[in-house]
Amino acid sequence: MRSSPIWQHKGKVLSEGEAPKTADKERDYQIGSASYRARPLEPALYIVATPIGNLGDMTLRGIETLAAADIIACEDTRVSRVLLDRYGISRRPYAYHEHNAEMAGPKLIDALLAGKSVALVSDAGTPLISDPGGRLVPEAKAAGIRVVPIPGASSVLAALTASGLFKDSFYFAGFLSSKQGQRRAKLEQLKTLDAALVFFESPNRAAATLADMVEIFGPERQASLCRELTKTYETVVTLPLKDLAAEFDGEDRIRGEVVLVVGPPQEHENVPRSDDDIDALLRALVLEMAPAKAAGEASRMTGRPKGELYQRLLALK
Repeated sequence: MRSSPIWQHKGKVLSEGEAPKTADKERDYQIGSASYRARPLEPALYIVATPIGNLGDMTLRGIETLAAADIIACEDTRVSRVLLDRYGISRRPYAYHEHNAEMAGPKLIDALLAGKSVALVSDAGTPLISDPGGRLVPEAKAAGIRVVPIPGASSVLAALTASGLFKDSFYFAGFLSSKQGQRRAKLEQLKTLDAALVFFESPNRAAATLADMVEIFGPERQASLCRELTKTYETVVTLPLKDLAAEFDGEDRIRGEVVLVVGPPQEHENVPRSDDDIDALLRALVLEMAPAKAAGEASRMTGRPKGELYQRLLALK
């Protein structure tokens, strides 16, 4: 059974295949004191990047796309309403987030199949990066729907460029686990990767994560803590990990959204794992999983035989 339609026009719920007869003025948008009329959009799913803090970072193409779209799907309607009001866009946003994606996603797909244009935004930055939009795009692709990227602000790229630690490659690791064992295991896995590492982190866990990074990556590895990017209290601090951890050694010292960037290892750091490294990895893994599973995961990460690692873990216990 197909889901009910979600698009409306002047309070009337439209049936499938019925296009809204939208007045031109309803597609207007505003930049400063000047008003503009958005050009019509072709039916498609538009992935629209929004500012990560400073609303002035919204692109002209992104503004026009939001003004022209039949439906604006967003993570939090209250957050998106602030952005839409800034640019005089009267379209009512439609909630699409991790808690309603299973129900809201099919409705958006139905709207797209009926010839509507849908603009997908997240609360901040580029959609699909650590948000539920990652489910909608594959569904649209599978249904033969065109997907159009509207690029713009990205906290990942902002942090990389401000940190001074990016050379020629980087690895985006997203959010680390809130459980220390799993977090440390992931850091062990990334320890010798020859690239700048980018992490999102909760301000409440940033200090603990930095302490784990000191132990696993080493105290002298260069790293950067970037918080409140593009906002009034923007802070970018780049130091050796031991000094960065000391700078932010209390959770009450860190406020706002945090991006951590860790520089690539120096040549002397790219050495085979020592027995001490293996023991540390096993200890971290066994905190979160059964010994046999921990040995298997350590084998996958290090290339050492699972049986050898299991015996080593039993000896450690």
